[in-house]
Amino acid sequence: MNRPFTASDKEEYFSVIPISEWSSQKYSSGQRDPAWGRFSQDRFRVFTARQLESISQIQRLSPEQRFSMKVVSSVLPFRVNHYVISHLIDWDNVPDDPMFQLTFPQPDMLATEHFDRIADLLKRDAPKTELDAAVTEIRDDLNPHPAGQQELNVPKLDGEPVEGMQHKYREIVLFFPSQGQTCHSYCSFCFRWAQFVGDKDLRFASNEAKTLHNYLAVHPRVTDILLTGGDPMVMKTRNLIDYLEPMGEDPRLEHVKNIRIGTKSLTFWPHRYVTDPDADDLLRLLESLVEAGKHVAIMAHFNHWQEMETDIAREAIRRLRDTGAIIRSQSPLLAHINDNPETWARSWRTQVQLGIVPYYMFVERDTGARCYFEVPLAKTWDIYRRAVQKVSGLGRTVRGPSMSTEPGKVEVQGVTEIQGEKVFVLRFIQGRNPDWVQRPFFARFDEKATWLSQLKPAFGKSKFFYEDEYQAMKEGRVAIRSV
Repeated sequence: MNRPFTASDKEEYFSVIPISEWSSQKYSSGQRDPAWGRFSQDRFRVFTARQLESISQIQRLSPEQRFSMKVVSSVLPFRVNHYVISHLIDWDNVPDDPMFQLTFPQPDMLATEHFDRIADLLKRDAPKTELDAAVTEIRDDLNPHPAGQQELNVPKLDGEPVEGMQHKYREIVLFFPSQGQTCHSYCSFCFRWAQFVGDKDLRFASNEAKTLHNYLAVHPRVTDILLTGGDPMVMKTRNLIDYLEPMGEDPRLEHVKNIRIGTKSLTFWPHRYVTDPDADDLLRLLESLVEAGKHVAIMAHFNHWQEMETDIAREAIRRLRDTGAIIRSQSPLLAHINDNPETWARSWRTQVQLGIVPYYMFVERDTGARCYFEVPLAKTWDIYRRAVQKVSGLGRTVRGPSMSTEPGKVEVQGVTEIQGEKVFVLRFIQGRNPDWVQRPFFARFDEKATWLSQLKPAFGKSKFFYEDEYQAMKEGRVAIRSV
């Protein structure tokens, strides 16, 4: 397949990857990095469900395949841009190509009864009100806000709920800037799909930068702020400045040491850091935060090594690292995309080579198209174990497999046999009660289980150690100690 602007596997990367000899003055002086001239400025073009048939490559597919895409995209959000279509997808390998699976709807992403219901409505050209009602019912059945996001994670300031914010763990606050509640493309597995379907009741968002700063100012135990979405990197730099610049200047926020930005832009639109009109302004902002003593972490979502193979993606990575920001990678393990150890091992090796820190392997969340992407915990752990064996210690920084559950972030540490019983060994990486963290516990082995809620305590116990306290938290009888 011809992929323009793609790095050769045999290329020497010393001219692309290492931090430039230019000092920080290259961004503050307004001068362009010499490498910038190798890339032409590209206009961002996007396709949604309404433009699905206008994507020329889609015409290669059968009418049945195209109709299936229409059915699924009526329920789950669809958005893709021309860079992904032209440079990341191998159209000779469709539908098996992992980037195609990552971005385009597949029929089995909906349960059979849901798919058939929507297909029937579309075939008989049912009234929009009838179709919308069916879509709403199906979405409600897909657990749009897992892990207690709307019930337990919303913080308060002066006794009032703070919109567009979550505070689940003591040290970190998640903030959803309203200008960043979309993405350059949508991942078909996205656990935040409810942000993108146009239902305000399902959406977290805030445009109140002052509220964010005031909340952080009165919570001195918070050390980390995570800008998330959607994707904050769809925002103009001037908007990011409003939220982030005070982190390095406001003395009330001195306790906020770490600034994280969750983004898929290095995959879906690396031009954001290279040729976009305000790319240098963005890099200058990140650099200023580093110079102010903040740890700036780009939480990059890489689901497959193919995403890091284009020249412009590697140049974006180089430019980001040149600001002093650290890029950390994370991804769920996904059927049809990366459910084998070779893919993970190659991804981690590539990331280490490019200066990215492998950070998390997640378990696919219990929401949206989980029926299509979920992998049993036993298989997930086995893939993780075998993949880690294939990389050096620099790639073994990755933690996982990790489930972001209601009580906290639970890691599957292994499968073993204790006193004649086969068990999962689990631990909290994060917990609503910080005292739960790093405390091992055990669940009966279940080869089909895909989530914590499907596991049963081992050794004849009726409950896991945290369950009574967590239930009391949900009922308001015990304060959530993480806030």
